[in-house]
Amino acid sequence: MRTHHRCRARQKPPRRQLSDKKFTAASSGFSRLPHTQDSDTFRRMPKSNDQNRVVVKVFLYGIQPQIWRRFSIATDATFIALSNAIQAAMGWEDKHPHEFRHGKGKRLVDVIGPIGLQDQVLGDFQDEAQLTVGAFLGKRRLPIRMLYRYDFADEWIHEVVFEKWCAGEGGPQMLEGERACPPEDFGGTFQYMQAFHGEIEWMNPGYDPNAFDPNAVSFESKKSRKAR
Repeated sequence: MRTHHRCRARQKPPRRQLSDKKFTAASSGFSRLPHTQDSDTFRRMPKSNDQNRVVVKVFLYGIQPQIWRRFSIATDATFIALSNAIQAAMGWEDKHPHEFRHGKGKRLVDVIGPIGLQDQVLGDFQDEAQLTVGAFLGKRRLPIRMLYRYDFADEWIHEVVFEKWCAGEGGPQMLEGERACPPEDFGGTFQYMQAFHGEIEWMNPGYDPNAFDPNAVSFESKKSRKAR
């Protein structure tokens, strides 16, 4: 059954320089993170009562040309469901630990994640199984940014941007994106960029870093994990 959505991909604006403002995390090894190139072109509108979804942009930090995805998700989805959606949209295999990081100012020490991470957190901790996207965002004006950290060895750092409110039904909906997700267990952004520039070989000779088909994304495959 097709679900009705009023969340649509938008026409891309002219490419601009990254903002000078920095998005930082206090955890060891985290780098300074720039704002996305285009999310600030959305009007900073508060949520209205009929808007039960949010458009999310995710991109990998430290890789150029940018690897990014845009999808919509219901505001009553938990952060487990959001993690599942990010995994499916990006093309990860969900083989490693993850966490969401947020906070005020430049120090991102507050964590949303699996309950097993609770004792390792410097700031506030919230269980991803209990917190919904809507409860986290409230009725604040968008865009709002946070980090999604996947594979604590390879350190794949994603910036997650809640861009705008919208209305619709059903599960996550893929909108658009560009370029293939890095191979799982490849070693991190440094090794990826080495391979991209031909300095080392890809683990899979058939890997195409420029390939991405939004129509091939399946969010159903990630529903095996508890999402509600």
